[in-house]
Amino acid sequence: MEAILSIQFTAYVALAVLLYAIREATNIPNRYIPIVAVVLGVAFSILENNAFSFDVLVSGLRYALYGIGSVATIKYVLEKGENQ
Repeated sequence: MEAILSIQFTAYVALAVLLYAIREATNIPNRYIPIVAVVLGVAFSILENNAFSFDVLVSGLRYALYGIGSVATIKYVLEKGENQ
């Protein structure tokens, strides 16, 4: 249970919600959403660690990948629910 409530899980959820909001509120094409996710993920990782290194970059990329996956899952579930 502690792993679920950790700061890293919260970062994934926050990034996913932020990406979904950006996707819905702006006219950014879907092909640019991963770029936005990478920039936001790396920025959050830099703020979290107060430094920049290879490990911070990898952590930011992991945040971005999980955020993109979460947005795709949310989109799929919402579209699937509308079709039924």
